[in-house]
Amino acid sequence: MTAVTIEVRYFAAARAAAGIDSEKVEVADTATVADLLLAVRAAHGEEFGRVLDRCSFLLDEVAVRDQDTLLGAASALDVLPPFAGG
Repeated sequence: MTAVTIEVRYFAAARAAAGIDSEKVEVADTATVADLLLAVRAAHGEEFGRVLDRCSFLLDEVAVRDQDTLLGAASALDVLPPFAGG
């Protein structure tokens, strides 16, 4: 198994709940978006998990529609909570 490092960037309420702007997370090269989310959920606790449940995600700036999407050679996952305003 080979590992890959993905930069996870948090925005707005996700950043507040995580307590950081971004972090690098090492996962298996066979990992999915769901696997990465499990890792960051475990690292940041229950409140962060509640925020994460409402978020959408961009994998290298492409919207993730299916959390079973393989990370592959991706370099970044953006965690975007719902935004208000217009």
